[in-house]
Amino acid sequence: MKIEASTIIGLSVYTHSAVSVGEVSDMIIDFTTGSIYGLYVDRTNPELVDGGVPISIPYRLVKALNHIVILKTFPEHVKVKPEEM
Repeated sequence: MKIEASTIIGLSVYTHSAVSVGEVSDMIIDFTTGSIYGLYVDRTNPELVDGGVPISIPYRLVKALNHIVILKTFPEHVKVKPEEM
């Protein structure tokens, strides 16, 4: 299935239990295969991600993608090293 990048950028991302993770601001593409490798998520939920910093989510964790992105799984909390904040 082909997906245009413009349809993914800006989508809201949710855990499998409907908790907001953030918003897709970019995609990571594997140019060798031409497939999506990951989603760069900005405006992250500080209750899930330390400091609400942007994170990269592997595309293999995406369960569904249409008007929103639903993840198969997501950690209870993502800790970020202070130097990465």
